[in-house]
Amino acid sequence: MRLWLLGLPRNIKQMLLVVTDSLVLLLAAISSYVMRLGDVWHPVSLRELFPAFLAIATALIIFTYRGLYKTVVRYMNASAVSIMLLGVSSAAVVFALSIRLENLSQPRSVPLLFWFVALSLVGGVRLFAQVYLRRFAAGISEPVLIYGAGATGTQLGSALTQGYRHCVIGYVDDNLQLQNMVVHGVRVYTRHHIKALAASYQIRQIFLAVPSATRDQRREILSFLEPLALRVRTLPAMDDVLTGKARIEDVHDVEVDELLGREPVPPQQDLLDACIRDKVVMVTGAGGSIGSELCRQILASNPCLLVLYEIHEFALYQMQLELVPKAAAAGIKIHFILGNVQDKARLREVLRRYGVQTIYHAAAYKHVPMVEGNVIEGVRNNVIGTQVAAEVAAECGVDIFVLISTDKAVRPANVMGASKRLAEMILQCAAKHSTHTRYVMVRFGNVLGSSGSVVPLFMEQIRRGGAVTVTHPEVIRYFMTIREAAQLVVQAGSMALGGDVFLLDMGPAVRIADLARKMIHLAGLHVREIDYPEGDIEIKYIGLRPGEKLYEELLIGGEVSGTRHPRIMRADEQHPSEDELSLMLGRLHELMTSGDEMFLARYILGLASGQRTDVMYERSGSIKGLEQAVLQ
Repeated sequence: MRLWLLGLPRNIKQMLLVVTDSLVLLLAAISSYVMRLGDVWHPVSLRELFPAFLAIATALIIFTYRGLYKTVVRYMNASAVSIMLLGVSSAAVVFALSIRLENLSQPRSVPLLFWFVALSLVGGVRLFAQVYLRRFAAGISEPVLIYGAGATGTQLGSALTQGYRHCVIGYVDDNLQLQNMVVHGVRVYTRHHIKALAASYQIRQIFLAVPSATRDQRREILSFLEPLALRVRTLPAMDDVLTGKARIEDVHDVEVDELLGREPVPPQQDLLDACIRDKVVMVTGAGGSIGSELCRQILASNPCLLVLYEIHEFALYQMQLELVPKAAAAGIKIHFILGNVQDKARLREVLRRYGVQTIYHAAAYKHVPMVEGNVIEGVRNNVIGTQVAAEVAAECGVDIFVLISTDKAVRPANVMGASKRLAEMILQCAAKHSTHTRYVMVRFGNVLGSSGSVVPLFMEQIRRGGAVTVTHPEVIRYFMTIREAAQLVVQAGSMALGGDVFLLDMGPAVRIADLARKMIHLAGLHVREIDYPEGDIEIKYIGLRPGEKLYEELLIGGEVSGTRHPRIMRADEQHPSEDELSLMLGRLHELMTSGDEMFLARYILGLASGQRTDVMYERSGSIKGLEQAVLQ
C-alpha cells in the first residue's frame, strides 16, 4: 500500500492533498463551533455555513497560489510552514469578516478557534506524513555515511535523502569544530566511529565529499578507509557540477588513480606549446590508449592542424565522434586517416599532403602475451613500422619525431620489450645522421586505465565476483595517470636535441597484490583467504606469464641527468652503429620471412640484450647455423 502510494503520479498526490486539506479545514470549522458552543453544532440554514466555506476556499486558494502543493511533503521546510500560516490566518480573517457582514449571531471567538485548530490540523497532517514516510524510507533504504560535513557533504546528504535508496546515518569529519554537531538532524562523528557505526547499522557504503582536500589528503583518507572494507564512492568533479554537466548526487566509485597517482606537477606551458602550437601535428596509433590521450592534450595547445593516423577503423571512428566537436569549437582543423605505419607510400603521401611538422609515434603492439604469441606481426609492427615511419619522416622534412617507448625495453624479457628496444636503436642511429629531423624517445611504465592494464581487468573480475588473478605475490609495477603521461611526453619532446632518451619519473613502486587487495576493499568486499575464509573474493596467483618480469626498470645503463622539468630525466645510453643496426635489421627480415617465430623471438631478445647475435649469424652463414650458435 505504501509503495503504491509513493508511486502515484505527482498530480494525483497533489489532488489527494487538496482533498485532505479541504476535509481537515471543514473539521476545524466544525470543531471551532463545537468548542465555543459546548455542544454539537447544528446549522439551521446554508447561510450559517457560508463563512466556513468561504474561509476554507480562501485557505485552499492561497495554498495553491503560493505553491504549497508543489512542496514534497517529506521535505517540508520553513517556507511551507509560512504558506500554511498565511493561508490559515487569511482564512480566519475572512471567516470573521463574513460573520460580521452577514450579521450572523455567531460568537466572534469562533474564527480565532478556527485559526488555532486549522493550523494544528493542516500542519499536523503533514508532520505525521513526513515522520511516517521517513520511517518507511529508513526501512527500505540503504544506510550510508558521508565523509565530509561541510557545505558539499550536507548538500549531498540532502540530495540523497530526497529518494528512498539511501538513509544518511551520520557525517564524518576531521574538523574538530564540526565533530559532535548535528546537521539537518544528523550527527557529525570522528573517523574513529566509522567501524562501530558500520557494525551497528550494517553500513556498506561511505560517500567521500571533501572536494577541497588535496590528492595526498584524499589518499590518506582512502588508506584509512581501505581496511574497513566499505564501498567508497565519491562526488563528480565540482567543475562539472558547477557547469551543469553532472549533479552532485551523481556519485561514482573511487578512481584507482586516487590510490596510486601523485599530486600532479603543473605542466610548463612553453614546453607543451613548443612542438604543437600553430604547427601541423600527427599522431600514429591515434586510437589507442596513449595515442588518443595525446590527441586530447595536443588539441588543448592549439595546433594548426591535427592528423590522426590509425589502422583500426572503429577506434578512429570513436575519436572522430569525440574530437570533431572540440576541434570545431576551438577552430582547429582535424583529419582522420586510416593507414598502416608499415605502408611507406601511404605514410609519405599523408606527410606531404598535410606538411606534417611533428610526429608522435604511438602505433605499436603493447600487450606482452599477445606479442609473445604473434612474434612476427609484433616485430613487423613495432620494429619495421618504426623504421619506415622514421625514414619517411626524414624524407618529408618532419621537424621532430617522438617515439612512445616502454620500461619493458630495458633488459627485455619478452618480445614486446625487445621490439621496442630495437625501435629505440633505430631512432638513435637515425638521429646521428639526420640534418633536420630531431628523433627522440620517451620511456615510461604502466599507465592507469590503458587497454590491457591490470586495473580494468581487476575491476571486471571484482564486478563478476572474482577471483582476482595476480601473476605473482611479489610482482611490482610503476603507474602514472594517462593524462600525466601524455603531458610529460609532449613536454619531453620539446626538450629534444636529437637522439635523446627521456625517462619519466613514475613515482613509487606498487605491489600488484596490494593493489588488488585495496580495490577489493574499496568495493565494499572482503578478501577470501586462509585467515578469513568467509571473505567475498579470492586473490588467485597464476604464475608469471611468458616474458614477464617481477619488476621493470627505466634505465639500461650509463648516466642520467635532470632536465628543466622535475619529472623528466635524460639518459645517456650506448647504441649500435649504423652498420651494425643495418646488419641486425637485414637478418631480422630474413628470419621473419622464414616464419620461424621461436627462433625470431630468441634472436630479437639477444639483440635487445646486447648479445652479438649478428656476429654469430655472420660466422655461421645461415639461419640454421645461427640457431645452433645461439643455443650453444
